[in-house]
Amino acid sequence: MIKVAVFGSKGRMGQEICKAVDETSDTQLIAAVDAGEDRSDVETADVVIDFTHPDAVMDNIKWCIDHGINAVVGTTGFTPAKYDEVRGWLAAKPTANVLIASNFSIAAVLLMHFAAKAAPFFESVEVVELHHPGKADAPSGTAITTANKVAEARADADCAPMPDATIKEMDGARGTVVDGVHVHSVRLQGLFAHEEVVFGNPGEMLTIRDDSFQRNSYMPGILTAVRAVADRPGLTIGIEDLLGIA
Repeated sequence: MIKVAVFGSKGRMGQEICKAVDETSDTQLIAAVDAGEDRSDVETADVVIDFTHPDAVMDNIKWCIDHGINAVVGTTGFTPAKYDEVRGWLAAKPTANVLIASNFSIAAVLLMHFAAKAAPFFESVEVVELHHPGKADAPSGTAITTANKVAEARADADCAPMPDATIKEMDGARGTVVDGVHVHSVRLQGLFAHEEVVFGNPGEMLTIRDDSFQRNSYMPGILTAVRAVADRPGLTIGIEDLLGIA
């Protein structure tokens, strides 16, 4: 039985995670903690699941590492510098492991995998991510990861620069640029979490799209990470390897 604590337990995602952990046969929910609450009950956990806020997550990870507790993190807003900071903490206290993923949805992970496979075959590619208006960061972590994977695949294939004759634009009209890939963010009431990657060649287009309609779509990936993190020394980024598609 894996003893699990949840940070961000009163949020909508946190509540769904607590329910999933409680209903799963090989996990036991021993603590559910939200912002400002006492963390003493968490100290006996095997794994902490963190779905909180970009402003709080680094302190939460440091606390877990200092207490020798493995962490599975779905909070977004990570940068290469933040990953390096986590690696530094882990090197100083190698008694805990951390797994951080920009998305735990199996469909989203597959979208990123398929996008990287398709990228070298097309002259143009752009990413559009669409989320509810309560999301704190833009672009989403998944969109950034997607753009990074697409750019890496194109670089490995020695692709030519993408055609774009734009010389005059209003700020933001072409979105932001992540690793040379244009990324567009939509925040709209009624949406939950969606992403599409659009590829273009002369005379043809390919769209790969992922739609998550409910928070329970993340639970299989989160529980997979909870079971695996103890056997993954140091920092693991993403769950691709856990699914056998790295």
